[in-house]
Amino acid sequence: MKQVVLNIKDEKYRFFLELIKNLDFVQVEEIKGDSKEEIIANLKEGFKELKLYKERKKKFRDAKDLINEL
Repeated sequence: MKQVVLNIKDEKYRFFLELIKNLDFVQVEEIKGDSKEEIIANLKEGFKELKLYKERKKKFRDAKDLINEL
């Protein structure tokens, strides 16, 4: 079986996906990532933690310690 990677415009993605799903010789494997809402929520949480760090209300681990632990 061969694989093809395509870049599809967002507004045409659903249409294209439905089109190729109807072809009996095509197997569609969707890769799902974080939704836009999840990405925004993660960014907000990161900025909140950064603010707490700058206010000295939160401490982060040293990168060297983290690497050594692994």
